[in-house]
Order: sequence, then structure tokens, then C-alpha cells
Amino acid sequence: MTEVKIYTDGSCSGNPGPGGWAAILQHGLHNREISGSEKDTTNNRMELKAVVESLRALKKPCQAIIHTDSAYIANAFNDGWIDNWIKRGWKTASKKPVKNRDLWEALLESMEIHKVSFVKVKGHSTNAMNNRVDEMAVAAMNTGRLT
Repeated sequence: MTEVKIYTDGSCSGNPGPGGWAAILQHGLHNREISGSEKDTTNNRMELKAVVESLRALKKPCQAIIHTDSAYIANAFNDGWIDNWIKRGWKTASKKPVKNRDLWEALLESMEIHKVSFVKVKGHSTNAMNNRVDEMAVAAMNTGRLT
């Protein structure tokens, strides 16, 4: 199975407000950059959208290693939050509906053919790839390329 490293990020001006998402898919020496935006969204939605779209961009089943600065996403999978949400009928531990359920379900669907793992990286730090996807997400938000 082909290994692909994926770096993702989302941005939002206001929360909610206009937002952008971006991803870099790396295989060997090859990089593919993708991005998009929405007029009225939240930062968490853009973070999720970046992961969903990056997995949708893969042309065949892959071992995808997702690097994200979003604790929201990393913890959902690495700490089992999503399994608990599903067991509770898409409710949080405090019995409230899980926000962004549509994107969580889209993410789960896009993960079905891939072996996916999540790596939490520190945002706005020394990780060059994370800094690049942050720049791309902000640029997508500012240029308003609608998806």
C-alpha cells in the first residue's frame, strides 16, 4: 500500500466567517497542493474539510498519515472521541449533538478505503509543511475560491 503524508489546515476570519482550507499530499519527492474556501463557515469546519478533501484526492487506497494542528481532529481519532460519539448516537459526553456531523460522516466515508492515522503537530511553529498549509488556507480564504 502506497504511503502518503498529508498536511492539512483550515482558517477562518471571524468564527463564523469566510474560511479556507488546504492540504499538501506527499508521496516520495512529489507534492500535490489543494485548497478551497467557503463564504460562511467556522475554523473547525475548515480543518475537517481539508482532511476530507485530501483523502478524496487520493486516486487509490493508500496508507495516509494525516498531519494536523487541530486537536479537535487528532483527539477525535487518537483518543476515541468519534467512537464514543457514534455509540451515543452522535451525542457528546454532555449529551449535546456533535457539531459538524455532516463533515465527520464525510470523513469517515472517505477513510473507508484507506489506512489512516493522525499525527498532531504544533501549529505556527517550526514545521515547514504545517506552516505552508496554513499560508495556503489563509490565501484560499482571502481569494474566496468557493468549493
